[in-house]
Amino acid sequence: MTDVLIAGSGPTGLTLACELALRGISVRILERRGEPHRESRGKGLDPGGLEVFSRLGVVEPVRAIGSSEPVLRKYFDGAHVEDTRAAGGGLLIGQWQVEEVLRERLAGLGVRIEYGAGVAGISQDATGVTARLADGRSVRAGYAAGCDGGRSSVRELLAIPFEGHTEEKPSMVLGDVRAPGLSRDYWHQWFTSDGGGILLCPIPGTEVFQLQAAPEQDERGEPLPPSLEGFQRLFDRYAGVPGIRLADPTWLSSWRSNVRKAARMRVGRVFLAGDAAHVHPIAGGLGMNTGIRDAAALARTLAAAVTGPVPDGVLDTYEAERLPVAAEVLADTTRRMERAMAAVREPGRGTEAGMN
Repeated sequence: MTDVLIAGSGPTGLTLACELALRGISVRILERRGEPHRESRGKGLDPGGLEVFSRLGVVEPVRAIGSSEPVLRKYFDGAHVEDTRAAGGGLLIGQWQVEEVLRERLAGLGVRIEYGAGVAGISQDATGVTARLADGRSVRAGYAAGCDGGRSSVRELLAIPFEGHTEEKPSMVLGDVRAPGLSRDYWHQWFTSDGGGILLCPIPGTEVFQLQAAPEQDERGEPLPPSLEGFQRLFDRYAGVPGIRLADPTWLSSWRSNVRKAARMRVGRVFLAGDAAHVHPIAGGLGMNTGIRDAAALARTLAAAVTGPVPDGVLDTYEAERLPVAAEVLADTTRRMERAMAAVREPGRGTEAGMN
């Protein structure tokens, strides 16, 4: 029987799998997608995330790909205001690039991801967990971890309340596009006196920029879905840089404010980590990094449980450590987002949004 079953192969699930495999604990990692994605999504590793990666032996590969202390170039009503170097010891890198490094490390440890394997049912007893997959197969393990994102199947199957609120309408469009002719030396941030703006951040080692902006609206004031044509109109309106034509969109998405926290991070032998346990505003770059640290903490708890005998209360240590952290991250990112939105309306000030 496998020691630990992991649902989800994002940064959280991959980090957990690597942490456990390095300890000699057998893992099985399932992914409901049919293949890896190539979407920038969260695009920053902070010092805490890099510290975890150092223990995993992957900090040098991610540093080789990423960019340290990127320069934020700010504009207001078309005029260049200032350049600010992002300090703090973090690393700018696309989420898909982080996942690729972790997959390679995990493969080197003899573990490969099982794609097209969504979890459709969970049951547990005194000796282990049984997961029923969407294709009808059953998988048995001593423990299980739901690292399967904000729409976690594992959380729903455990009937854990996801407390908080979600805005009805999207407040941002995002995407990965090329912008031939636009300097890749800067994270461009254009703001206007009418309260609008657009951000284009170069993803290191690629020709791609991640774009963020408020969505266009139709004649009824309803947000329009993201599209390359819409991105170009937003760029022309807010950036106004002649001759730049956005191209080759590889990711189009809408974002709405979604601030929620799981009421629990453990039910018996099954645990939650990362976005499956908490989602929050994208300001500050805390999403991917909080999930990575969740994984490191959960690995310590599971290692103690697997290598047993299990002392009383050992399974409670993970939730006791990480649930208060999740609550503080939700509060912190909400404050950051409020400051970021205020900064959009003031020349010479930056924004913390979009660092997730």
